[in-house]
Amino acid sequence: MGLQTLAVALVVAGSFVYVAWSLMPQALRRRLAIRLLRLPVPARWLAPLQRTAQATGGCDCSGCDRTPGQGGRVPSPTRPVSGQPLVFHRPKKR
Repeated sequence: MGLQTLAVALVVAGSFVYVAWSLMPQALRRRLAIRLLRLPVPARWLAPLQRTAQATGGCDCSGCDRTPGQGGRVPSPTRPVSGQPLVFHRPKKR
């Protein structure tokens, strides 16, 4: 019973760390990564921590004013947006 409990505790702790890191705001994640880089961490963790510590954008992309495939051009705000209109239906009365 003790080995099972230890295995479950390790899986739950690992899952908690993964979810907490994934849902943490980027600014807090960056600060935590910088502090973790000061500690002796395993070599396989260094590259991901360094990428996180050096991240600049909110979504780690080329910037919100650029879209992929435009070569860095800023989209025109007067250009009409293509897409389908939203249609809202009333719920059926019972």
